Amino acid sequence: MSQHLTDAPSSAANPDAEAAERGDWWRDAVIYQVYPRSFADGDGDGMGDLPGVTARLPYLRDLGVDAVWLSPFYASPQADAGYDVADYRAVDPMFGSLTDADELVRTAHALGLRVIVDLVPNHCSDQHDWFKRALRGGPGSPLRERFHFRTGKGDSGELPPNDWESVFGGPAWTRTVNPDGTPGEWYLHLFAPEQPDFNWDHPAVHDEFRSVLRFWLDLGTDGFRVDVAHGLIKAAGLPDIGRAEQLSLLSTSAMPYFDQDGVHEIYRDWRRVLDEYSPRYAPELSAGSASGGVPGERIAVAEAWTPTIERAALYLRPDELHQAFNFEYLTTPWDARALRRVVDTSLTAMNAVGAPATWVLSNHDVTRHATRLGHPVPAFDGQTPVVAPTQLREPGDRELGLRRARAATLLMLALPGSAYLYQGEELGLPDVTDLPDEVRQDPSFFRAAGQDGFRDGCRVPIPWSGSEPPYGFGPRTGGPSWLPQPLSWAGLSVEAQTGDPESTLELYRAAIALRREHPALGAGTGVTWLDAPDGVLAFRRDSPDPDDARGFVCTVNLTGTAVALPAPGRELLSSGAPAKAVAGTFAGDSGPGVAIAADTAIWWAI
Repeated sequence: MSQHLTDAPSSAANPDAEAAERGDWWRDAVIYQVYPRSFADGDGDGMGDLPGVTARLPYLRDLGVDAVWLSPFYASPQADAGYDVADYRAVDPMFGSLTDADELVRTAHALGLRVIVDLVPNHCSDQHDWFKRALRGGPGSPLRERFHFRTGKGDSGELPPNDWESVFGGPAWTRTVNPDGTPGEWYLHLFAPEQPDFNWDHPAVHDEFRSVLRFWLDLGTDGFRVDVAHGLIKAAGLPDIGRAEQLSLLSTSAMPYFDQDGVHEIYRDWRRVLDEYSPRYAPELSAGSASGGVPGERIAVAEAWTPTIERAALYLRPDELHQAFNFEYLTTPWDARALRRVVDTSLTAMNAVGAPATWVLSNHDVTRHATRLGHPVPAFDGQTPVVAPTQLREPGDRELGLRRARAATLLMLALPGSAYLYQGEELGLPDVTDLPDEVRQDPSFFRAAGQDGFRDGCRVPIPWSGSEPPYGFGPRTGGPSWLPQPLSWAGLSVEAQTGDPESTLELYRAAIALRREHPALGAGTGVTWLDAPDGVLAFRRDSPDPDDARGFVCTVNLTGTAVALPAPGRELLSSGAPAKAVAGTFAGDSGPGVAIAADTAIWWAI
């Protein structure tokens, strides 16, 4: 594996003053997802924590990202890795304390990084005070109205109230036991039984989450990633669906419990709260007034699995949320026609509501793209969208997967809008597909009718240094991490890759630095597609400043063989081998030609 860098910085600089002052920083931000339990262990117990994250923030500054998104660290029984929240205003002791959270935010801001925290509004933990009191109160308790309690069907209520299935498998309903020991009502949980769904028709739920938003904004955070943003409102009457095998994790099928129009009024309400903390809308706020905060708008990012990109765009109208993850892009196969279609569709849909497009390749719920892309490419007929598998059990072709992953990264970072990175992808980490069953912790793994349950493979703690596990994950050597790390990861650590011009880490550092510095990259509303051979994507972007003539071209060869085309300009950065000069003319162009290696992306200055 090789790469070619021409006039590319070896590491990214801090955000410049102008960028730091911009209110709309999120329109072209590179945002890095930290999965706290697997990022860095500050106390040596084998579990990542907030002090560990804080200690490693300089690494993220040097990587060049603009913001850090933290997966949940709230007080939780950890039935679903913290997405079952018992207290939205407390830090789980396994991750630290509120003081640690405050220190993390202050340190990040001092380094020029913004902090986005996860918010889980669709459901809570069955250990949440509201739910425990609702169970104790029995049928008729007013607290039960804050959830979806229903009488069961059948002669004695022994059947679930409807046919809805949990995303994790099995019925979406669990029957309770009354205080006197008799069988009771059922409650709805679209995920694990330990995660009862809130009833967002109840005003107390609205009041509570407005308060939670303000709590974390007062602490100085810069925004929220909204978990299951499409799931808060359920169709009136909770109607039956009429079939089994209704939904899988990350599915975009239309369902009476997902993507209901009522969610939009909730987000309009939240936008008003966010704007209260944004100097652009509240000039009386001094820049950086809370926890050393940085200027700019406070934002919300939707995790919204919707049937179409156009439906996702509805969450981003000017008075609603700011961004939504582009999952259709994540699930698009390694095919030039398919990728061009999703890029065009994404930009058109986002432009219609004035929102930036987002691009993402991996997260904590899907097999890492360095592994996904090492599998055969699903066929695409040029018209019908194809969804590539996101949860895989086999390792695939490691070399091919990494080569494609590096090219996919340059393609993603060249597109207009905002990009999301998942921890460890900058190291080229593969998914750990051979974890023993006895160490797995994904709740869906233990539900026979549920998902594949192999999300643990992308959650293995990342390697920092050393030649054996735990690779500097914590301060103690030799102590195991909460999920075992492969013995083969020594060469993939941050320490091993730093300074190696051919490493994936240095490729990311160079690409993010160039993205920040080149006037044609970052925010934007479109690309100009260029003629290219079959299986090759080529597009141009120009500086929005009419007085700046510098342009940019990205070419990506998605085929398995080298492809020749006219040289677009001066090569800046390649995901693999540099382009090779070839003789001949191309489509009437008398200029020099180049051959681009298989599964390789190249950036050009024009």
